[in-house]
Amino acid sequence: MASNHDIIDPPGLYRSRAYAHVVAAKPGRMVFVAGQVSEDEEGKIVAAGDLHAQTQRALRNVERALNAAGATFDDLVKTTWFLTDMRRIDEMRAARVDILGNRRVASTTVQVIALYRPELLVEVEAIAVVPL
Repeated sequence: MASNHDIIDPPGLYRSRAYAHVVAAKPGRMVFVAGQVSEDEEGKIVAAGDLHAQTQRALRNVERALNAAGATFDDLVKTTWFLTDMRRIDEMRAARVDILGNRRVASTTVQVIALYRPELLVEVEAIAVVPL
């Protein structure tokens, strides 16, 4: 399958194995996925208190949203993570690797005071580009 983007590692920037500083999308249809959390199809929280499991569920919800738009994780170019406790970032990263493998996409992680429900520990939004 042809890639829908190029990963650029600029000189002078640390090359992370987990994310890319620059992702240049090739022509295609852009898909924007709103922030996804660890909720099931009925809006019930899945895995309250378990950041690793919540991250996995949030990513599976991203996958469902991408698939509904004709995209897959292979089309992913950017993620933004909202984490309620940055001290637990390694749990989030481990879960991300479990689901996304070694895909490098442009990624930003920020700590937030809270998400819209107190049981939620992580939220992720995504951008994908589907080749034309």
